[in-house]
Amino acid sequence: MQTVAVIDFETTGISPDAGARATEIAAVLLRDGRVVDRYQSLMNAGTWVPPFIEQLTGISNAMVRAAPPARTVMREVADFVGVHPLVAHNASFDCRFWDAELGRIGRRRMQEFACTMLLARRIYPEAPNHKLGTLVEFAGLPVAGRHHRALADAEMAASLLMRLEQELERRFGLGPITHELLREIQSSSRHAMHECIARHGGRVRRV
Repeated sequence: MQTVAVIDFETTGISPDAGARATEIAAVLLRDGRVVDRYQSLMNAGTWVPPFIEQLTGISNAMVRAAPPARTVMREVADFVGVHPLVAHNASFDCRFWDAELGRIGRRRMQEFACTMLLARRIYPEAPNHKLGTLVEFAGLPVAGRHHRALADAEMAASLLMRLEQELERRFGLGPITHELLREIQSSSRHAMHECIARHGGRVRRV
């Protein structure tokens, strides 16, 4: 079975292009419908954590100062993830920080991201919104810990991914659900998603 790495960053801001840096990262390896390994670490990038970020995440400047250097953490997590396909919730955010922090240690990403937020917009269009916490509640998934902490959010994104894959199997008879198929679905319009599913041998109800 395909192994994917579900990652989550906590950061000092919304964009590395604006000077934001990572304060925490977690990655969980998901294989055959279950988490088989985990990595989590705070990381010290030598930056200041704004008060509103500390309130949101619970990560303080003292915690960051005591954490391993960001370059050490990124080497470890990059080795942990290896070449496994990547998944994140709101992946465009995590992708920017993954690429930026990897670049600081002279590495570059070799694999693509799938996004549970984009997938949920296609599979659960009726959800109140597509924030991770809302979707966890909407789908009746377990809360793994405090929201806006990297390991809890990565665990919940992994649970959401498994539920979305189950929905694709149940509704459309698709299987196995590959990372490439997920990326194709997430980049399709709602109408084009049915065409994509049909191309992959799924059952599509015409209305």
